[in-house]
Amino acid sequence: MSEPKVLLSGLGMPESGRWHDGRLWFCNWIEQQVVSVDADGKTEYLDVPVERLMGWSIAWLPDGRLLTTGDKLRRYEPDGSITVLAEQGANEIVVDARGNIYLDGADFNFSGGEEAKPGWIKLVTPDGQVREVADEIQFPNGMLLTPDGRTLIISESFAGRLTAFDVDPDGGLSNRRVFAENLGPDGIALDAEGAIWVQTGSEAVVRVAEGGEILQRIDLAENRAPFALALGEFDGPTLFILTAEWRMNEAITDNIARLTSGPRTGEVLTVPVAVPPAAG
Repeated sequence: MSEPKVLLSGLGMPESGRWHDGRLWFCNWIEQQVVSVDADGKTEYLDVPVERLMGWSIAWLPDGRLLTTGDKLRRYEPDGSITVLAEQGANEIVVDARGNIYLDGADFNFSGGEEAKPGWIKLVTPDGQVREVADEIQFPNGMLLTPDGRTLIISESFAGRLTAFDVDPDGGLSNRRVFAENLGPDGIALDAEGAIWVQTGSEAVVRVAEGGEILQRIDLAENRAPFALALGEFDGPTLFILTAEWRMNEAITDNIARLTSGPRTGEVLTVPVAVPPAAG
């Protein structure tokens, strides 16, 4: 497999990678920007009004309107205005074909060093109702839906596993089960064969099948943490690795302080892969 190549550098902390309309989109934490980039490295930026330097994400409704999480759930209108859909703060977000919005989060300040508490997944229906559909998530992180909308998979970072749920007709979640474990998952990406690109908890990412078989591995440079992953099509199937400096032997609060006040070490890396992203 090819070595990762740098597409973008000088970023704060790139997170929440998404493939949308032929471009890679991601959240540039600390700088509070949504960024999109094409295969030539041409970038476009959208400043977002989140009150968090870290811990927010993006997705799109079926009609193409952008959503952001953070301190609130916001929708960006065609005329440039912003609508608050819910006062619910959240981390990651995915949206199904019916317009159901899934949010995840936990009720403690991760970047402030508070003691960890189990988190949740909440559903925001098109009529604006919010309800919890899963609890006891061990630091909820990246989420994805399979193209048929019937399965939701979430990263439980503190448990080192990917957890799958069936999506019920009313949008609820059931049949909780382990997809794969002994990992270090954060933002994840699903390919057309049903395998998931996911972090190991060190300076590496792997392609894992349901049940836990490791199919491929990509190692990164020392002290480069892969925070989020995405799959797209830049002259063929491409894995995007969103990374920044993170010293594994130091405390989380020390690393966060370095990211927020130190040099901008964030990068977007690209690697050609054999299997394209899951359709959807």
